Amino acid sequence: MSSSLRRCVSFLATALLLVPPSFAFDTPLSDTAIRDAYFLGQRRDDTMTRFLNRYTKFPDAPDSGPQIYSVTFLTPYALVVQQSSQRLNYSAQQAEKEHDPDNEVVAITVEILLTASYPATIVKPTGSRSGAAIGFQLRNPDFWKDFKYSVFDDEKEFKVDDLTGEPTYTCDNYGGCTLIGAKVHFQLPAKFFTSDSATVEINPKVADPTDVDFDLTEFR
Repeated sequence: MSSSLRRCVSFLATALLLVPPSFAFDTPLSDTAIRDAYFLGQRRDDTMTRFLNRYTKFPDAPDSGPQIYSVTFLTPYALVVQQSSQRLNYSAQQAEKEHDPDNEVVAITVEILLTASYPATIVKPTGSRSGAAIGFQLRNPDFWKDFKYSVFDDEKEFKVDDLTGEPTYTCDNYGGCTLIGAKVHFQLPAKFFTSDSATVEINPKVADPTDVDFDLTEFR
């Protein structure tokens, strides 16, 4: 290989390394994008609601086991919209100042519902002998911690260990409350998502996992 050809190949290789990765959705956000998201959130109307609803999927109910009722996948842009809608006396200048373009995240929320086959009350024998009386035990409100959560960017898997959650209840007029499910929250760096698709997998371990696919080209 001639020296001039080697220099050309070296230049092309260097240029390829300097090309930033492309993303299906906006990241990092420009100042203009932050302001656009801010004003959309400030509208607090049907336009804003329809926009944010696009980021939530509702999987089909399973034949048995807990139900993954919904999965929400909020991009950095959608997060600014949501934050703007939830804060009073909040300005576009504050939104720009508080935003950290170097640490943008995708925020994922999984809503789980208990079902007839995975209820709030667990039937348990009171003894080990055959024919022992049947007793009942309330399900641990932290049941969601026993699930496994994974996120895929195309074929790359990101296991989720750092998560938070809270049980959800229905309550009657007399102050009695019954566990009905949970909401689980976790985040991943936005820069992880370099393909056009992502999948959130929730594995309850007592039933088949639920996979929820997102077309990231539909998101901003």
